[in-house]
Amino acid sequence: MPTRDPVQLTGDDLTLSDVWDVAVLDRTAVLTETALERIAASRAVLEAHRNEHTYGVNTGFGRFVSETIPEEASEELQLRLLRSHACGVGEPYPQEVVRAAMLLRANALSKGYSGARAETVRLLLECLARDVVPHVPSRGSVGASGDLAPLAHLALPLVGEGEATADGQFLPGAEALAAVGLKPVRLAAKEGLALVNGTQFMTAMAALGLVRAWRLARAADIACAQSLEALQGSRTSFHPGIQDARPLPGQRDAAANVRTLLEGSAVIESHRWCDKVQDAYSLRCAPQVHGASRDLLRYVDATVQVELNAATDNPLVLVDEGEIVSNGNFHGQPVAFGLDALAIAVAELANISERRLERMVNPSLSDGLPPFLTEQGGLNSGFMITQYVAAALVSENKALCHPASVDSIPTSAGQEDHVSMGNAAGLKALQVLANAERALAIELLAGAQAVEFLAPLQPGAGVSAARAFVRALSERLRDDRPLSADIERVAGAVRDGSLAAAVEAEVGALA
Repeated sequence: MPTRDPVQLTGDDLTLSDVWDVAVLDRTAVLTETALERIAASRAVLEAHRNEHTYGVNTGFGRFVSETIPEEASEELQLRLLRSHACGVGEPYPQEVVRAAMLLRANALSKGYSGARAETVRLLLECLARDVVPHVPSRGSVGASGDLAPLAHLALPLVGEGEATADGQFLPGAEALAAVGLKPVRLAAKEGLALVNGTQFMTAMAALGLVRAWRLARAADIACAQSLEALQGSRTSFHPGIQDARPLPGQRDAAANVRTLLEGSAVIESHRWCDKVQDAYSLRCAPQVHGASRDLLRYVDATVQVELNAATDNPLVLVDEGEIVSNGNFHGQPVAFGLDALAIAVAELANISERRLERMVNPSLSDGLPPFLTEQGGLNSGFMITQYVAAALVSENKALCHPASVDSIPTSAGQEDHVSMGNAAGLKALQVLANAERALAIELLAGAQAVEFLAPLQPGAGVSAARAFVRALSERLRDDRPLSADIERVAGAVRDGSLAAAVEAEVGALA
C-alpha cells in the first residue's frame, strides 16, 4: 500500500475514514497550526485560573471535589489520578480499537477545550506513529464520566508507566517508549484529567463498527441478489415504483443495489413467465428489511460523526469567555444508544440472511436445488451444518442485542448517579458485527455453490462478479471438507470491504 499523507488534526473535521485508516491501516496523524493555536490558547486560560477553586486542577475527583489540593501537589495529583483509575480488568481491547481511541483523544485535545499542552498531545501521536499501543483491559467503564478506566490505561505509558506493545514486544510503559526512541512526559495541572475524561473508547468502537456495518450492508445486498438468482426468485419486488410508494431512503438504496446486481441475468430471464406469484419474505421483503437497517445506521452515523469531533471532558476551557466550566459532555448516552442501534441493525441483516440460506439448503424450499447443495447426498453432507453455524450466530446475536444503554448503576458514592453503559454496548456491538459477517459469509458461500447448479444459465454481472470473488477464496465444495477457514476468509472480505470493491469494479458504485 502506498504511503498516505498524515491525517491533519484540527479537532473539527475527523472522519470515519480517517479513523479506519489510522487504526487499521497504520496511517499517521499530526497536529495542524490551527490545533496548536487552540491548544496554546486553552492552556493560557487554564494557567490564568490556577489559583481559583477549579475541578481537577486543584481539587480532588468525583466525590472528593470539595477537597482542595495545594499548588505544590498539582502535578502529583494528575499522576495519581492515572494510577488510581487504571484498574480495568479482562481481556484487552483489540489493538485497532486502542489505536482509534488514541487518535480520538488527540483530536479532542486539539479542539482547545481541555487545557492540555502540545507536547503531551504530540507524544500521544508519536506513539501512534511508532506503533506503541497501550495494553488496555476492556472491562471497567460504565460510560460516565466517559471511559475513565480504559483511558487511564491508555495514558499511563505516556508517563512511563503501565504496559504497551512496541516493536512486537509486550513491555512496561517506559521500556516501550525507549524502544522507539521516545521519552515520558511529566504531566502538568489538569493534564491527567484531560487524558482520561471522555468517550473515546466507546466512540472508537462505534466508528470502526460503522465502517464495517456499511460494508456489511452492501455485502447483504450482494448476498441477497445471489440467493435470489439461486432460488429463481422474482426481481419484481425490487421495482423502483414499489420503493417510491414507500420512499424510505434505505429501502430505495437496497432495492436499487439488487437491481444493479441482477442486470443482464440469464437466470432471471429464463423464468420470467413462470407461474410463481410471490417469493418468500426473506427475498420479497429484502429491500424493506435491509433498508430499515440502513436507515438505522444513518442515525448512528450522524451521532458518531459529531462525537468524533466533540469536546467530551470535564471541566471545559471556554477560551472566548475566558472561563473553565464543569459540564456533562463526558456522558456517553448518545454513543451508547448508537452502539445498541448499530448492533440491532446488523443483527437483522444476519437474521434474514440465515433464512435465505435455509431456503437454499432445504430441498422442500429450494425450487429444485440438490439437498444441502451437494451432488452426493448421504455420503456428503454439503452445506447442512453451515446452516447450523449461521443459526447459532444469529441466535447469539439476539441475546447480545438486549440494549446496554437502558441500564445504569450509581458510582462515586452517588455523585455519578446515572451512567450510560456505552462501553458494554460497544463490546456487544463488535461481537454482533463479527457474528453477522460470518453469517453473511456462509450465505455467500452457499449462494455461489447454488448458482453453479443452474449452469449453463449465467446470473447477472454483479452476481457473477461476487461468485468469482468468492471462488477466489473458496473452491467449489464437491467432497466434504472443513469449511471453517473458508467462512473466515469470506467474512474477512466482507469486513475489509474487498468483496464489495470487487463487485463494484464490475457494476459501478453501490449505495
